[in-house]
Amino acid sequence: MKVIVGLGNPGRKYAPTKHNTGYEVIDKLAYDYNIKVTKMKHKSLIGEGVIKGEKVLLVKPVTYMNLSGEAVKEIMSFYKYDISDLIVIYDDTSLPLGGVRIRESGSPGGHNGIKNISAHLGTDKYLRIKVGIGEKPNGWDLADYVLSKFDKDDLPLFIKGVTLATDAVELIIEEGVANAMNKINPSAKPPKKKKEKPAEQPEEKANEKSGEKAEEKAVDGEEI
Repeated sequence: MKVIVGLGNPGRKYAPTKHNTGYEVIDKLAYDYNIKVTKMKHKSLIGEGVIKGEKVLLVKPVTYMNLSGEAVKEIMSFYKYDISDLIVIYDDTSLPLGGVRIRESGSPGGHNGIKNISAHLGTDKYLRIKVGIGEKPNGWDLADYVLSKFDKDDLPLFIKGVTLATDAVELIIEEGVANAMNKINPSAKPPKKKKEKPAEQPEEKANEKSGEKAEEKAVDGEEI
């Protein structure tokens, strides 16, 4: 059984914020596969179901983000799941909005939920799906940014990211981690900027014009 954990903060106050992206992915998986994530257990809302032929446990910790590890540790210990069965989904400010990256291990990168999970599990070697929410603007406090709502214009890309994250879960189950990474991770790369032609220097333009005049005089048979 795969244990799929989406990180976020409970309550209406936090529901529409960037930091609840993990919750949003769990909600989409629950909707797509008709899984009710309504049972309160192990400091989480949980629901059992089947995705692509494999049993899954969908989890939304309700401990608040900074204590997510308490819920994850309790679930993994109670059900005696192996660490290889765990998939954690969360928001990431280092990725472009709508980009998704699968990682098999790594540092928390400033994400307190991941930091707490790694501390409680005693390892950072567990599968995670990072969903890009865009870089923090200059002058913003990180906490204020992740707890803010998406602008209306950003919603299409956010929805794209949530959809891509659900695709990532399906691919991991159906084709394995390596194939899933090859198909999903390129979305996390920012688009290449088009190279602009360098502006012509005034001297070059002047030389071109003098050359054109010289050609015109030569055609007229005048001395240059």
